[in-house]
Amino acid sequence: MTDLNSIINALNAEDQQKFVTYLQQKNKRKDTKNIQLFRLISKSQLDSKSICNQLYKTDNCNAYHALRKRLFQSLIDFTANKNLEDENSVDMQIIKYILASRTYLLQKNYDIAYKILDKAERLADEHSLFPILNEIYHTKIQYASYYPKIDLETLIIKQKNNHKQHQLEDQLNIIYAQLKLVLNTISYKGEVVDFESKLKSILIDYNIELKESLSFKSLYQILTIVDISAFVTSRYFEIENFVLSSYGILKEKKETDKQLFYQIHIVYIIANTLFRNKKFEASLKYIKEMEELMGLKKNAYYKSFILKKTLVEALNYNFINKQDKAIELVETIIKKKYKDIESLLDLHLSLLMFYFQKEDFVKAKSVLSKFYHTDQYYIEKAGIEWVIKKNLAEILLYAEIEDDDLFYSRLKSFKRKYTSYLKEIDQSRVLTFIHYAERYYKYSGITKRKDFTKELAIALEETSIQKEDIFVISFYAWLKNKARGKNLYKTTLKLIKP
Repeated sequence: MTDLNSIINALNAEDQQKFVTYLQQKNKRKDTKNIQLFRLISKSQLDSKSICNQLYKTDNCNAYHALRKRLFQSLIDFTANKNLEDENSVDMQIIKYILASRTYLLQKNYDIAYKILDKAERLADEHSLFPILNEIYHTKIQYASYYPKIDLETLIIKQKNNHKQHQLEDQLNIIYAQLKLVLNTISYKGEVVDFESKLKSILIDYNIELKESLSFKSLYQILTIVDISAFVTSRYFEIENFVLSSYGILKEKKETDKQLFYQIHIVYIIANTLFRNKKFEASLKYIKEMEELMGLKKNAYYKSFILKKTLVEALNYNFINKQDKAIELVETIIKKKYKDIESLLDLHLSLLMFYFQKEDFVKAKSVLSKFYHTDQYYIEKAGIEWVIKKNLAEILLYAEIEDDDLFYSRLKSFKRKYTSYLKEIDQSRVLTFIHYAERYYKYSGITKRKDFTKELAIALEETSIQKEDIFVISFYAWLKNKARGKNLYKTTLKLIKP
């Protein structure tokens, strides 16, 4: 039932109704139970055995499994047909042009055939459909000797250039997949990998430089590769100019529905990069653009991006002194059901941070109580960086509410699990931070001493704090606030302000 549940739950209400209509038109017999099965799965939480009994009044496993397979195939056919109608209308139109032109070529009606192929070429080029372009050039070259108006040399050059573009897109796809595997190794398995060396090695292997103006998809892949690098190294400031200038190239291309998914994702990457570089107002402008793009094509990609958009939007508001708005955004979105577990966890962790900075520790503890799984579970779902941030927030929260047992328990567990890892990835500053947090908790009066404040500033290199990751600064702000005894949120905003 897992596959069926997953597919059916992914359909919105409109598509579910369309699918029922599709089944009604397809069914030749009145006793077919596929619509009943579909409705039982979509509207109930029954297990397979209960559904089988409802359908057949007995435990008729063979008939039930056969029905399930037929429904599964119908869902595949329906999805494919829907995509042909919605997403691939351009592809299908071009293919029709090619097929029609070949008929006219066989009939030796070359003028009409090549006019149709010219139209197909313009459409395919506009949408960067390299495989289809290859078919068009292949057909044009095949019959070039029968049609003197054709410049064969120009056609050959076009086909060679198209081959290069297609090959480059394929290579970028491979590189993207390889780097995502490396990132998964780092983020979700906690293994130490020299990411930058791996990136350079892979790019050298394919002889690719990240500076080319390509198709929408290729440009998206390049930006994603660059974004992965920035995520691993926390050096978002190094990629900002490249990301913005690349998008400038992209926006000169004609916008099409075919490229909408990639455009939304690119705008998200830009908004996130600007946020991480503390350019909050600029980031919010791209969030607005992202929201407008998500509304196109009948909200086709709204669900795919709404959590990511809300997360970056709320974080921006939090750091421009609009914390209540940030909290409202997150509280509203997490009440609804979404399948993107990683983004939901990010939203919950951000909400924990908002309440903590607001010094509303009761609500912060309430958010924390929802993280009841093991660290290993969260590493697999959201990555080791997320788990480290969650653990740090937890330790600070228990320090604030003066829960000795939980504070020392979590502190000991954190040191045991992550000391070696943090040293290996050259993040000993986190351990330094933990050291000072522990000293503060043991000897709360120590923060009033001038020598402690000076020692803290030297140890955490306060002068270079602006180059730090925004989330690292937020943790540092807590210690600094303890030394100064002021409002935590105001201290955080002051420290982050460029």
